Amino acid sequence: MFHRILAAAAASLVMAGSAPAQTALPFALDWVFEGPSAPYFAAIDNGHFAAEGLDVTVTAGQGSLDAIPKVASGAYPVGFADINSLVRFLDQNPGAPVISVMMIYDKPPFAIVGRKSLGITGPKDLEGRILGAPPPDGAWAQFPAFASANGLDVAAITVEPVGFPTREPMLAEGRVDAVTGFSFSVFLNLKRLGVPPEDISVILMADHGVDLYGNAIIVNTEFAAANPEVVTGFLRAVANGWRDVIADPAAGIESLVARNPAADAALERERLELAIAANVATDWVKANGIGNIDPARMERAIAQIRETYAFTNEPDAALYFTDAYLPTDGSLMLK
Repeated sequence: MFHRILAAAAASLVMAGSAPAQTALPFALDWVFEGPSAPYFAAIDNGHFAAEGLDVTVTAGQGSLDAIPKVASGAYPVGFADINSLVRFLDQNPGAPVISVMMIYDKPPFAIVGRKSLGITGPKDLEGRILGAPPPDGAWAQFPAFASANGLDVAAITVEPVGFPTREPMLAEGRVDAVTGFSFSVFLNLKRLGVPPEDISVILMADHGVDLYGNAIIVNTEFAAANPEVVTGFLRAVANGWRDVIADPAAGIESLVARNPAADAALERERLELAIAANVATDWVKANGIGNIDPARMERAIAQIRETYAFTNEPDAALYFTDAYLPTDGSLMLK
């Protein structure tokens, strides 16, 4: 049913992708235009998308889950979203035409960020405390796995639903003891609000028993099947954009600020560099290139999701990620 309903919406994208002129390709981000968005703008400004015959328009999002229904509905052919949320979405919407095709955050930035002055330095400190969590937040979606891995008594944690705009201010004001979010974003937002860096405790879920992947490029499968060269070209341009900003973060931030003049260039460069170091250019990626996954690790991740999520259908990694569209010309290597 879901598949048939979306067929008409995807058809227009298929027609656009087959045209000989530059292919217009809307790209749905997960979040607002911040430092880690710079590679996609660098890929525009440095001509990488144009070299692939693509006219890419980048649109901001409202959280790690935001792009999934946009791409599944055919409103966007490509997007950027949390793969773990995609796993749940596909279980709840079997047959939905969406899959991830390029892993970006090899080490996910899912984190609990607290303040040492409020007594938060490790996972167990959350018990008896107030945790602020935006409902659409990708990190909050992984909290059950984090709680299970660390033996937390979730009944002893008061969860306060908060909005993204109020998350860091509430922590800065001490109205919550910790929040869920992406490590690089929450840390720097707190710093900008005047919280001393030495008072900020970043509890990265990946360092505390969570063996999950993070955000990936996702595609509408109907569009991808009809336009495989378009998708591969897009992924090659994305890899080139990441390579550019890794080599020259300052230039990447110039591309970002051109789209978000209100951004603090120094702050966003720091955010970008934190994401590169901790989440993108991991040891595995340096050895194997950006974009692919380790199948054994993916199976472990699915098993971990299963600990706290009751699958309606038997999970299958082939439904969530495919390397079929990744370029094979060596362009995925970061150096």
